[in-house]
Amino acid sequence: MTPFRLDGRVAVVTGASSGLGAHFAAVLARAGADVVVAARRSDMLAAVAAAVEAEGRRCLAVPTDVTDAAQCDALIDAAVDGLGGVHVLVNNAGTGYGGRSERDDPARAARLLEVNLLAAYQMAAAAGRAMIAAEAGGSIVTISSALALATTDVPQAAYSASKAGLLGMTRDLARQWARHGIRVNALAPGFFASEMTAPLLAHERGAASVHAATPLGRVGRLDELDGPLLLLASDAGSYITGSTLTVDGGMAMH
Repeated sequence: MTPFRLDGRVAVVTGASSGLGAHFAAVLARAGADVVVAARRSDMLAAVAAAVEAEGRRCLAVPTDVTDAAQCDALIDAAVDGLGGVHVLVNNAGTGYGGRSERDDPARAARLLEVNLLAAYQMAAAAGRAMIAAEAGGSIVTISSALALATTDVPQAAYSASKAGLLGMTRDLARQWARHGIRVNALAPGFFASEMTAPLLAHERGAASVHAATPLGRVGRLDELDGPLLLLASDAGSYITGSTLTVDGGMAMH
């Protein structure tokens, strides 16, 4: 299992105050990485940092609003100055909501696109600059969604558009930075229990829609993302770039 190890590397995880981001931080720590966790909710980052440190790894908690490009740069600088570099970025920060598009508030949709797409681009660019300067390669894993590739009967066009945009960004950055040894891939989860999906899954119709859209007929367990994440982040995936790995119970087959 050595290729999946991240010993001696520093991983930055955005959107790490809860849900998938908090889980990813712990997974990376168990694989040997020191971790920088970032999110706007600074009060929740302390608990995530403590969980990372409980795995015997160093951790920095850096309150960050990834919609601010200057804060993205400051986050990467904190990783370099505090832990010695940045070798892995898990571009996870995001938001979401559902509703029919003809009734949507344009300002709300614009904010979603800013958080899910523009901020991810700014974060990738900041990490890319540091990785290029260090001349040591690296891995960027952007968290998209199976809804970039498939639909359910729950309307959420703005969210789906933002997550589909991440796939195009992933392919282009992978081509740009391949010569620097930087791999850029996307992880596209289906429905997993998290803070974001809780309202949908708590609703009888919403839960039924998720189960109907998923050939395996159930919501994913967080641990079912561990192997895919480590594959893309570590040397185990050293010949994978520009790809989207779906972990969705078959949802994208629809």
